[in-house]
Amino acid sequence: MMMEMWNPIGILGLITAFNFPVAVAGWNAALALICGDSIIWKPAPTACLSGIATGKIMTSVLEKHGFKNVLTVCCDIDECGEAISKDKRIPLVSFTGSTVVGRKVSTTVHNRFGKTILELGGNNA
Repeated sequence: MMMEMWNPIGILGLITAFNFPVAVAGWNAALALICGDSIIWKPAPTACLSGIATGKIMTSVLEKHGFKNVLTVCCDIDECGEAISKDKRIPLVSFTGSTVVGRKVSTTVHNRFGKTILELGGNNA
């Protein structure tokens, strides 16, 4: 027997890297939205246009189907990522990027007893 249980957490903080920003955001967003969560997505500074465009497309589709205010895209270089990591209202932060920054995100989130999903130091050229 296999049983699936969805556990909504509220808000998911999503910080993605430059080299695969939309796919990683899509994987995490799909799971979060299925569970009924909202997303704050901060793409890498070099991928802001991809993030904004994808965010607009996703928002328009979701709003057509009755889902409002479930996705926010922020593109400040450091302030937004830091705010996501520190905010106690965001119980889970997903970070994809360098090991150095991942350690900072992990420490900040875990100091407030939040949870993280980390994909660090990718090896894709």
